[in-house]
Amino acid sequence: MTAACSMIMLLAVSGTAMGSDQYDPPASYYSGATGTGSTLKTQLTAAMTAGHIQRSYGDFRVMSRYVDVDPNNSSNVILVYNGASVTGLWDSGSTWNREHVWPQSRQPGSVSNSSRGNLGDAHALKPCNPSINSSRGNKPFGNATSTGGYGSLGTFYFPGDMDKGDIARSLFYSDTRWSSQGISLVNGVPSGNQMGDLSALLAWHYLDAPDEFERRRNHAISDVAFNPFYYTNNRNAFIDHPEYVWSIYVDQNNDSTLWVGSTPNADGSSSMTIDFNAIVGDSLGSVPVTINKDGSDGTYYTVTPTTGINTSVWSNANAFPMNTPSDSSQFNVSLPAGSTSTAGMSTEFIVIDNLDVTNSGGAGNGNNDGDDVITVNINVFTESVGSLESGSNLSEITIDLGTISLDGGDAVADIVFYNNADASTGAPMDVKLISSSGDTSALITDFSEVSSIAAQSSQSIEAVLYDDAEGTFASSFTFESVNAESVFGVAGSGTTLIVNLIGEVGSGACIVDFAEPYGQLNFLDVSAFLSAFGNADPAVDLDGNGSFNFLDVSAFLAAYGDGCP
Repeated sequence: MTAACSMIMLLAVSGTAMGSDQYDPPASYYSGATGTGSTLKTQLTAAMTAGHIQRSYGDFRVMSRYVDVDPNNSSNVILVYNGASVTGLWDSGSTWNREHVWPQSRQPGSVSNSSRGNLGDAHALKPCNPSINSSRGNKPFGNATSTGGYGSLGTFYFPGDMDKGDIARSLFYSDTRWSSQGISLVNGVPSGNQMGDLSALLAWHYLDAPDEFERRRNHAISDVAFNPFYYTNNRNAFIDHPEYVWSIYVDQNNDSTLWVGSTPNADGSSSMTIDFNAIVGDSLGSVPVTINKDGSDGTYYTVTPTTGINTSVWSNANAFPMNTPSDSSQFNVSLPAGSTSTAGMSTEFIVIDNLDVTNSGGAGNGNNDGDDVITVNINVFTESVGSLESGSNLSEITIDLGTISLDGGDAVADIVFYNNADASTGAPMDVKLISSSGDTSALITDFSEVSSIAAQSSQSIEAVLYDDAEGTFASSFTFESVNAESVFGVAGSGTTLIVNLIGEVGSGACIVDFAEPYGQLNFLDVSAFLSAFGNADPAVDLDGNGSFNFLDVSAFLAAYGDGCP
């Protein structure tokens, strides 16, 4: 079945999320399946035989209504090959009849309503349109990996892309459960009680993984709660554990290595980190994750998240096809509803496991491929709180840079931005310059975007009054504080912060104003003059005669007594 079809069926039938375990086998069902190759096949035969309640070919006329039910119409069944939904009531085969996936003529025995064994096994039967059933006849399956629709391909029959994996796993089941009847799967064109083409079936198995409809059908055949009158108490192992196929039907060497992030380790393991950063109440989308595969062999894998996150793939029905080296696949990671309702920090994990059971692939390959772990950090913050004062919501200030002399040195003052958000949950904050006005050529800031101010922290920039031109100056700068864009991806809207600057550049130079604060004369200017005089600094040649003597000291004292303009 297609993924789209299976999603519809999931919603209609199960009412649960993808990846649920409601169709999983009992915990002990495959406890004896510990080997590989022919040993594993024998173990699966035993598991699928033990407790098997054999039903008849005739029983399937009613049984199909439970196991092949259309999830959108409980009165209908879904037919194999064409996917049609028709009435589930048996009408002597007029609307639908019983298709032997393994043809009757290619297995021992005859068909009657009392027939059991593989002839009456629901895992090997499908409801089918009578004319399609007739046109297929007893043709084996094979000769293509994809044609889209169903139909004959010379000697072989193609079941359609929607059902090709389902058909392959039905045949794997029959070959394993009923091998004692003398039936077998072979490559190429089969004869006698054989079926094939095995190579095509293997390709289909990895191209069309078990979906929700197939998993439900497998469970419904077995389980009394789904099929109260004709349950069989046995399962198709290749639906429950599709990873068994490679070991049984190919070989014991699988070269697949799965990994996430940058590169895998020598043992095939890998890791990466995802950060979900949100403000309380945010609605978050999903994050895509790419699983990479090295090696040409097909493999199945699980994606298993912890309870605080969701993934868009089923736990055990994910596959990489055969003969596709350096392949990749993508799935989405998202948070359950309500995850951002309260502030807090948590960490979840996703484990990707290569399910291959072969044992000869070498380090990092197949069964020896180490798990891949994705760390998911979930950080839910309260809003950042921008201010121009610590501990308050001050949104506007005026800074006076004082009076300086023309060419006497620039005046500088700090503009401090505060993030007054809660220390434990508050979001980091960016500050952006929105607009400026006034004398911005004379009275400016050195602003470049201020980024990621942590809660209960601050960051400053400089305001500068240039000494290039005399006059009285005023300018205004409008900023916006927002939740840190580098953390949350988007800036959003925040708090407006306004900084007004004022200052004056005097009309004449004050020749003795040697030290800050400029515009004021005090002992710091005297000390600076004496130091410069001792160093023969040209700045203290106040009489301009090129020498340093008592005349410069006398000029300093006279100017100091007059004060600065």
